[in-house]
Amino acid sequence: MDPPGNKEGGSRVTFRVLVADDHEHAREGIRELLMLDSQFDLVGEAHNGIEAIEMTDRLDPDLILMDINMPLMNGLEATKRIKARHPSVKIIMITVSDDIADLFEALKKGAQGYLLKNLEPSVWLGYLKEVALDETPMSRELAVKLLHEFTQRERQSSKVTPLSEREQEVLEWVAMGHTNREIAENLYISENTVKNHLKNIMQKLHLENRVQLTSYAYEQGWIHKSKEKE
Repeated sequence: MDPPGNKEGGSRVTFRVLVADDHEHAREGIRELLMLDSQFDLVGEAHNGIEAIEMTDRLDPDLILMDINMPLMNGLEATKRIKARHPSVKIIMITVSDDIADLFEALKKGAQGYLLKNLEPSVWLGYLKEVALDETPMSRELAVKLLHEFTQRERQSSKVTPLSEREQEVLEWVAMGHTNREIAENLYISENTVKNHLKNIMQKLHLENRVQLTSYAYEQGWIHKSKEKE
């Protein structure tokens, strides 16, 4: 699969988007939303998970907006199969529910993000761009919810991290849903340095992307309450 986005007019980047949702009104709403920003090119609409897989093979999208609950094959199973065949495609789950179990399952299947259908259009568009550019793994509200979920669990054994102190700091900011630019500003380092730290962190932990990194960090109990209110 080609690198995400296509060049138009020099530095202009567009992202090919596939929408998978069994509700016509939902697809229409997403269609109108994407039309607000010329960087998104809607290349197809699937009605279920099976169609989503077939259309991904045929249309080669950069980004897939995947509903969780669909007939014939749900979005979670479709995500798993698509990621096995097209690991570089970005998949964002879209749902009306912020159930933590759904979020975890989506991350386990390989999704890069998670959006609630009732969020404001400006939030959607900004978040889609960040995910397409590998800048943030999930909406900040859900990141905070994850943090509360895990910090409430008492862990009997201590966890030893192979990360340096600076890498641990970067990891904490990433897990709270901050972008590379925000992390750089808070730690007084450059964005390139943040990217290099993230690359080293993922190599050390044998993980492939920021979503897996965030999920793993929470599971290991490496995220401290000190960042909870940042």
